[in-house]
Amino acid sequence: MIKTAVITLGCAKNQVDSEYMLGVLAKNHFALVSDPGEAEVVIVNTCSFITAAKQEALETILGLAQGESRPYIIVAGCLAQQHARELWEELPEVAAFIGPGAIGRLPRIIERVLKGERLLDVPHPDKEEGELPRLTGKGKPYAFLKIAEGCDNRCSYCTIPAIKGPYHSRPLAKLVAEARTLAAAGVKELILVAQDTTAYGLDCYGEYRLPRLLRELARIPEIEWLRLLYAYPTRITPELVEVMATEAKVLPYLDLPLQHASKTILRRMNRPGSLTAGIKAIERLRRAMPEIALRSTFIVGFPGEDEEDFQILLDFLGSMQFDWVGAFKYSPEAGTGAADLPDQVPEEVKEERYRKLMLYQQPITRACNERWVGRQVQVLIEGPGVGRSFRQAPEVDGLIYIKGSTLPAGTMTTVKLTGVHSNYDLMGEVEE
Repeated sequence: MIKTAVITLGCAKNQVDSEYMLGVLAKNHFALVSDPGEAEVVIVNTCSFITAAKQEALETILGLAQGESRPYIIVAGCLAQQHARELWEELPEVAAFIGPGAIGRLPRIIERVLKGERLLDVPHPDKEEGELPRLTGKGKPYAFLKIAEGCDNRCSYCTIPAIKGPYHSRPLAKLVAEARTLAAAGVKELILVAQDTTAYGLDCYGEYRLPRLLRELARIPEIEWLRLLYAYPTRITPELVEVMATEAKVLPYLDLPLQHASKTILRRMNRPGSLTAGIKAIERLRRAMPEIALRSTFIVGFPGEDEEDFQILLDFLGSMQFDWVGAFKYSPEAGTGAADLPDQVPEEVKEERYRKLMLYQQPITRACNERWVGRQVQVLIEGPGVGRSFRQAPEVDGLIYIKGSTLPAGTMTTVKLTGVHSNYDLMGEVEE
């Protein structure tokens, strides 16, 4: 059996692709190892959304090539999709570059690599990959469900349309079947992801199908929670709000990547819709679900952002009182419109604004958490003494540390919250 390891870099959508790779390899009797140092073949599933992600990918690849074990290296994911042809000459250490559309052929690709061939298999990004088995992490009570690929928005800073192609929804029946398989494997929480989850269905069904998809997934008995990430505020339809407010399994939680609050900067970003429409959507959500947890992300240091624009952003955070906020420093990416805009912001100013924004948000998040102290919440246990409530998405939000709990991962239990720890996390104890 060929010892094979998969290294995952980047976002949740990449994690899904890695789990498809692991599923395909397991089905074909490869020996899966977690330590790349033990592997004959290492697949690096890369991100190339921003320069820092590309740099991380290249450092990982070169680290493997220069290490003691010297495995065969296969580069997958966004870096391969976007730059395989130019890296072919620059990285002779790489045995194969493959796109997501080649995952089903991975066993044959590895066989050919082991025979000394060097391969490039990068299908068009909107090529449907077909039915693939999927292998999630053992004992992990949640899984990401990728409902679409690509993007039709043309934000001036974003490389996703160039990497992934136009928005293409995955068939509803296929998603439900995959969800049933995940549920049978012990998954209790499904987290729906796409570049824009709220656009689901429009390209292939001619209408927004996210509400219907949520209803179908809610019928799976083993699934306890359904969570939505990456929702465009201008596509928060009345039907979606109704489903979120009335379907018990759909959590009152939403991630809305707003990116900025200055109208000048939003125009430069070529963001779809208007800030006013986004604010109205948030107000509708809060009227329908007063305890909804809202997360958003913002870019600081975008070309042309001056102190007034940045202060508008801070004032917006103060007025909106988001439970969770993430921030990124703008990165100029080749081929995007924003990279050629005048008035690029110096790196030291980006760093200063990033730190200032995160410090500004900290007491807001703490106050949002403190409102829950003394209350009981349902918690999904992730490991010894730690879990999450509906307010917390995995890997990006805080955790709940549970005194004396030895409950196994995947258990749903009632926890009384007793305090806030380090602004982002909470403490609690299991209610008998």
